[in-house]
Amino acid sequence: MHFLWSILIGIAAGWLASQIMKGRSSGILTNLIIGVIGAILGGVIFDAVGLQAVGSIGHLISATVGAVVLILLLRILNGGPR
Repeated sequence: MHFLWSILIGIAAGWLASQIMKGRSSGILTNLIIGVIGAILGGVIFDAVGLQAVGSIGHLISATVGAVVLILLLRILNGGPR
């Protein structure tokens, strides 16, 4: 059940990040990948600044922050906004 919940949070975080970054609609699989990688990155970022994600909402926020940073980094590496 935890795995399924993590997937749902990853999809939601990827979708939220794409909305925040004004990206085009990517699809559920891309949102999942961005959200899961974003969750890992968000955890690292939160640890680095001394924050802790608590509960489902906290994990969603952490994953979304990480996904936004991931999208920003990918845009920089690809030469600008798309």
